[in-house]
Amino acid sequence: MANTLDIAKFIKKTLEEKKGENIDIIDISNVSIIADYFVVASASNLTQLEAMKKDLEEKLYREYQMDPKDVEGRRSSTWVLLDYGDIVIHLFTREARDFYNLERIWKDGKMIEA
Repeated sequence: MANTLDIAKFIKKTLEEKKGENIDIIDISNVSIIADYFVVASASNLTQLEAMKKDLEEKLYREYQMDPKDVEGRRSSTWVLLDYGDIVIHLFTREARDFYNLERIWKDGKMIEA
């Protein structure tokens, strides 16, 4: 079975395949009990954001039999959150990502190079 970091790296690779932008993996395991990792990515528009979300859900289920525990954000949302327990994925439009600036909020986390 793959470890959580391997799955986070798989998520990053999947998002890169869908042309996701500025994809970050943040290790928050030492600063929060919410999750071990956040994966944060930007989309250039709402259509791409929805495509990234659908592709991730399909590939995570196919590869790891993982279903999200929760999904926040509707089709017209500029921020979609996919909660997989130990990994929480945040997909934003560029503008929404700049506005919410999760990297600043979670600056005590460790950026993972993948």
